[in-house]
Amino acid sequence: MLELYYFLGVIAVLLVYFVTLFIVAQLIKNNSIVDIGWGFALVLVAIFSLLFVYLTGLGGGLDVLKVVSAMLMIAWGLRLSIYLFIRNVGKPEDYRYVNMRKKWGNNHPMLKAFLKVFMTQAAFSFVIGAPIYFASINNIVLLGDFFKPIHLIPLLLGVVVFIIGFYFQTVGDAQLKRFIATRKSREEVMDKGLWKYTRHPNYFGESMMWWGQFILVALSVNYLGLIAIISPLTITLLLVFVSGVPLLEKRYDNNPAYQAYKKRTSKFIPWFPKK
Repeated sequence: MLELYYFLGVIAVLLVYFVTLFIVAQLIKNNSIVDIGWGFALVLVAIFSLLFVYLTGLGGGLDVLKVVSAMLMIAWGLRLSIYLFIRNVGKPEDYRYVNMRKKWGNNHPMLKAFLKVFMTQAAFSFVIGAPIYFASINNIVLLGDFFKPIHLIPLLLGVVVFIIGFYFQTVGDAQLKRFIATRKSREEVMDKGLWKYTRHPNYFGESMMWWGQFILVALSVNYLGLIAIISPLTITLLLVFVSGVPLLEKRYDNNPAYQAYKKRTSKFIPWFPKK
């Protein structure tokens, strides 16, 4: 029964948060704030999970992996939301959402924004947050058992994969920011640093962090933890085939420099450039 209350609580947190975000977006006429707010949604889920486990004893109460999983999710969400806030504060609505408004016209634009943007984002947040759910509902590691290889190895492996992803996303974003600030024309292409080895180091980093979370949890709980693979699979497929790489690269279809960069540089997984 506690598990049911926990999941209902997670759903309530996400609904209240995204409804509030929707109201703010309509007041300032900027639906793209959902991008800024997405990371913080899972920060709230992680905090709620820790509090629920602590207060109810769900999954045997707090243990090492529950805390580590939540801390990694909080680190991911805070970094992403703060970075996007700093990058976008004071700027007009992102072109993707402007195009959505044009497409919707006067045919119930607020309702469509609520369902197609904010509730869709809430649904994706619920799916992508899967690793922490399995960490919360399972009795994984008591402090005294922490140093047993069966628990320590997946924890360390998951954390290492997460840190690699965090490095690629953080450093990739910083390198791109410096490049944009110093480039001489909009036709120039960023192909230095991590961008020499992958056209999308920040997206690769995003994917890696969620694979780290999955490894951390799935290899530490019973076989049901494997269901959490839906989280990294969803985020990776979205980034590579739907809303990440395809949308961004479409903007450079008419840029010869980018097309040349595209031919020599790995699309997603870092690799040495072709000569």
